[in-house]
Amino acid sequence: MSDEPSIPAGENQRPTGERRRPAGSVGHPAQHSPVIEPPLPSASLPAAQFSRHAISRRELLKSGARGASLLGFGAAAGFLSGRESKDATRWQIDPNQCIQCGRCATDCVLEVSAVKCVHSYGMCGYCKLCTGYFEPEPINLDEGAENQLCPTGAIKREFIEDPYYEYSINKELCVGCGKCVKGCNMFGNGSLYLQVCHDRCINCNICSIATACPAQAFHQVPLTKPYLLRGKGASAK
Repeated sequence: MSDEPSIPAGENQRPTGERRRPAGSVGHPAQHSPVIEPPLPSASLPAAQFSRHAISRRELLKSGARGASLLGFGAAAGFLSGRESKDATRWQIDPNQCIQCGRCATDCVLEVSAVKCVHSYGMCGYCKLCTGYFEPEPINLDEGAENQLCPTGAIKREFIEDPYYEYSINKELCVGCGKCVKGCNMFGNGSLYLQVCHDRCINCNICSIATACPAQAFHQVPLTKPYLLRGKGASAK
């Protein structure tokens, strides 16, 4: 007779649909399958492969650094090239294109425009009645302010000998309005005209007067020839 306790009939029957536990599951620890832990990524790579991986990463970082350096060098070179190009040129007015619109006096970024009237003495007729100096209908042919065309009195009239007079420009008073130039070109020899004076101009990358000029008379000229002068004896100084 067995010492094991007897199991009542029907208690060893499992409910319908319940799956039978396979051998080796809980209740049979001796038959458990061993649990295999996944290796760590760094430990799973062979030494040679890990070394190649590290080198590749270093090379990637080096190539990225080289690319950034080249990009920075290219940007710096472009900036310097643009700066050299700017420094090698100056803005100037072509007197043959200028229409004396008055924008030179109003559109310069400076408080007083860098554009001034220039006089080519070799073209001047030394007229007693200078249409660049006098109002169209002067009261008298003398130096009275009421007779002068220039709003700031920037033109000096000096007697030479009858009937000749010399006219000179005071650039400290000239505002570049172009009224004298218009009068001279309309009835005179065109010896008065406008130029950008480079002892005053700050040589902007984009000249505000050039942008506003309706005749597109502004151009960038070589630093070695910064003035576009007419005739003999002309000077922008």
